[in-house]
Amino acid sequence: MRGFRTDLAMESIGDNNGHLDGVLVDRQQMGEISRTRIVIEDHHAAQVLSRPVGEYITLSCENLSRCDTNNRKRLVQLVAQAVRAMLPKDGQVLVVGLGNRNVTADALGTRVVERLLVTRHLREALADELVGKLRGVSAIAPGVLGVTGIETAELCRGLIEHVKPDAVIAIDALAAYESARICTTVQITDTGIEPGSGVGNHRLGLNRDTLGVKVIAVGVPMVVYASTIARDAVTNLMEDYGLMQDTTSPAAELLLKKVSESYLGEMVVTPREIDEMVLSVADLLSEGLNRALQSKLDAETLHTFLHG
Repeated sequence: MRGFRTDLAMESIGDNNGHLDGVLVDRQQMGEISRTRIVIEDHHAAQVLSRPVGEYITLSCENLSRCDTNNRKRLVQLVAQAVRAMLPKDGQVLVVGLGNRNVTADALGTRVVERLLVTRHLREALADELVGKLRGVSAIAPGVLGVTGIETAELCRGLIEHVKPDAVIAIDALAAYESARICTTVQITDTGIEPGSGVGNHRLGLNRDTLGVKVIAVGVPMVVYASTIARDAVTNLMEDYGLMQDTTSPAAELLLKKVSESYLGEMVVTPREIDEMVLSVADLLSEGLNRALQSKLDAETLHTFLHG
């Protein structure tokens, strides 16, 4: 495994490109959108990649937050398909928006929850013909441990005991290794999530073991380590000026390590346009999730519930 922290299974695989025992990789290119399906099949592969056993769907588009109408429709459809395939066929779903709503780069989960169609409270007031079509959905954005003093997993366990959902969808901002991944990649997995793990702030995980139900995690990278950017910049300079032809030599590795670790440490950075990016991506994800959760409703009826 490559020696860095990232929330993306695709980056954990790196140059192995799926040539690992116990790992299946399938890649599809659809115009400007790429879809990668990674399945980690056994515990040995999971240990090598530091990722739980399970399925990971990665959707990538260079202009994810500013894509044109056709690409946006396609991305919404792909998000809906991926989430729907992981959800139980029937039953209630609890959606949890993770992160700190007061920190723009960490507010994705909250922004998505604000745009969801929540229906658990509506079922008794609906016409009979709609009750059978509408899945019960509840949602919460519980905030972070530093604000509430309560682990998100603890809050979710209490809610699950009362609401009794058949599945949980957790939405969070992620950390990436490559800066080009920021707001260009969506990861959907059936393995759950560890809030804050990408930036070294490990919290109690949200998964089947901790919550007792299936947990689907949906996330988009919003930050990258400053040390990564510095390391890449130094590497490019060395290559451009021919200072070190072999950047994998011990001397080159020592220089890169000193630059990336000694001077910048654990600092993470995000683009200055992150506020616009978060809102745009939240709109896209919420539309995809609404379609996945309410798959029995046609587009017109769904739009009426949301905007009528």
